[in-house]
Amino acid sequence: MMNPGIRPGALARSVCAAVSAVALGAALAAGIAAGPAAAAEGKTYKIYLSNNFVGNDWRQQMIRIAELAAKKAPLAGRVDLKVENVETTVQAQINSLNNIIRAKPDAILIDAGSDTALNPTIEKACAAGIVVVSFDQVVTAPCAYALESDWDRIPALMAEWMAKELGGKGKVFIDRGLAGAPISARLQEGYEKVLKNHPGIEVIGYYNGEYALGPEQAGVASLLAAHPEVDGILTQGYGSGAIKALQDAGRKVVPVTAFSYNVTGVTCAETEGAKCILGSNPGYLGAEAIKLAVDVLDGKKPADRHVLVYADFLATDEFKSELYPDAKVQKIALGTNAWKDRPPGLTLPISPDWMEVTAEEAAGN
Repeated sequence: MMNPGIRPGALARSVCAAVSAVALGAALAAGIAAGPAAAAEGKTYKIYLSNNFVGNDWRQQMIRIAELAAKKAPLAGRVDLKVENVETTVQAQINSLNNIIRAKPDAILIDAGSDTALNPTIEKACAAGIVVVSFDQVVTAPCAYALESDWDRIPALMAEWMAKELGGKGKVFIDRGLAGAPISARLQEGYEKVLKNHPGIEVIGYYNGEYALGPEQAGVASLLAAHPEVDGILTQGYGSGAIKALQDAGRKVVPVTAFSYNVTGVTCAETEGAKCILGSNPGYLGAEAIKLAVDVLDGKKPADRHVLVYADFLATDEFKSELYPDAKVQKIALGTNAWKDRPPGLTLPISPDWMEVTAEEAAGN
């Protein structure tokens, strides 16, 4: 590393050698202090990923992209990644984490089965000098980093889009998600908070979509039977189930908010008259957790232990948010960000902005 304090020509033309010696000593001390951080830049870190559930498309995609991140630039050669999948019980994850701690890795990444029950085990890892990054389902242990999507921004922007599509007037259905799930309540509240600013929009029905196509379609179909007119549907799931319910009932296709599953992107692109916006809890969160852990181990710690990930939205048409002017909204394009020949449960978008992932890689092909 070049030292700006050592300029031999200038020193020779200026003051005495004693001053030069003092400057040189200070410069060498600064160089020694910077040495360990610079040396850490090229180190390979042993990192474990503890995942408490593998039973859906999102988790499988998350693991695939995390494993890709350990092999691709810019992290290639920097990470020795081991993935530990456990049963869907808190105790199984605690037992696994205790074994991981005994292996003395540099970092542990955790998609947690509980936001609090793992805390004593996580504190033990932190006390052992292990960097802990919780992601997706984050924990409350103060020594751990928490990395997640911005669950305030996502529903607010989608409700803003709906209000604009409706011109501030209309009747809508809202998906409550899964009964008792904290994230479901948060999404519902996010929708309602923005819609309250538009008194011309009336919520005329609620249903529980349960993040599955069947319950979503059935819930919307039941509401359609009771309401002769609806102008928009705010789902927490696929959205394509809501569109199918409208088609089966012989109703016009109305604007729909949903989450960015591949089947949703394809349905919105192919359905005549469809207007959609899709929020994302991206499948590359595990890769983001790896990158954060490497940065922390390299001495590049974020200012806040709570780190938010802002994935791009997808929409049938261009949209500029006034609530979040920095939000990026991609226009849905078949073959570019949605694929007819890829699994319906693939989560979009598939790549973080610092690494390229192909549709084949994300799908495990």
